[in-house]
Amino acid sequence: MKFSCEKALLQSAIATTSRATSPKNSIPALEGILLEAGEELRFTGYNLETGIRTVVPAEIQESGSLVLSARKFADVVGQLPDDTVNVTTDGLSVHIQCGATEYNIPAIDPEEFPELPDVESQSVLTLSRRMLSDMISRTIFAVSTNDGRPILTGSLFEVADGTLTVVSVDGQRLALRREKLEKLPPADLSFVVPGGALKEVRSICGEGEEEASISIGTRHILFRVDNTLLVTRRLEGEFLNYRQSISWKSEIKLKADVRQLMTSISRASVILKENSKNPLRCIVGDGELYLSSVTAADGNSYDICPVEGSGNDLHIGFNHRFMMDALKAVPTEEATLLMGTPSTPCIIVPVDAPEGEEAFLFMVLPVRMSASWDK
Repeated sequence: MKFSCEKALLQSAIATTSRATSPKNSIPALEGILLEAGEELRFTGYNLETGIRTVVPAEIQESGSLVLSARKFADVVGQLPDDTVNVTTDGLSVHIQCGATEYNIPAIDPEEFPELPDVESQSVLTLSRRMLSDMISRTIFAVSTNDGRPILTGSLFEVADGTLTVVSVDGQRLALRREKLEKLPPADLSFVVPGGALKEVRSICGEGEEEASISIGTRHILFRVDNTLLVTRRLEGEFLNYRQSISWKSEIKLKADVRQLMTSISRASVILKENSKNPLRCIVGDGELYLSSVTAADGNSYDICPVEGSGNDLHIGFNHRFMMDALKAVPTEEATLLMGTPSTPCIIVPVDAPEGEEAFLFMVLPVRMSASWDK
């Protein structure tokens, strides 16, 4: 194999495909990137669950294939000057030269690298890269990390009535993002994608308006963005019936400035440790939301956030991190908070959005309080 390629393009391809490699694996090939030079130069990383392949512009003099350690290859290319990189192989020995700098590093037999699974597409979903990235970003934080219910470690993609809905649930919170599609698949569809794979899809997408496609197979899902594709397994099982989980029994309706509310929550929860079980205490007054935290070791904190609406002094507690995650994902300056009782969830939706047509919806379950408290 012999090819020449710009350093920046090599670095980009290594960074993209190394996301799907498996560091410290008992199979050395899974720690590496498969390079294939033929009509085009392809880089592939695969950890047996998620695979990423990208095509790199290059001048190919001789075809061939090999596997290089992702870490070592990245280190070597990172040290090269900003110029054209020449790569030549002799068996499993690789010569890398750029300007006056040269390296000779060992390779791994490409026969040891597993093949990416074939995705026999049953349906194709098409949308812009920006939309796909945004829908993932505003829901991924609510994906479960508990392997006890594997289906919830991914996000549900659902197409119905010309609308794509993405939903993530972890048992304590729910995040939903919904958009109308310009190009509709032949039929309605539903599938669940692992959260880890979606994080990589988001990285690959960027913010462009160019088209991205999702091919849905029987056992795998294929995301294609420009010259890069990502293939991952489908999660099997019955996803939570999120429609029934969303409680609209909310007598309290508040309108809040998102940034202002985030600032108040941050101030009131500053004494709480990252994994603290102590709740953020909220009292919903008339035009004001009283926020406080109390700990035995670190004292207490308190702040007030102005809101539109009244809660009749409802006392309710929340995990402060869950509330902050939801508010960070709100794409508008103002949002509506819907509450009912100390034991019913808080729902966060766009201001004045019709029920069932919200572009985004976040639901956070309250933390049960042992007793009420004063302001």
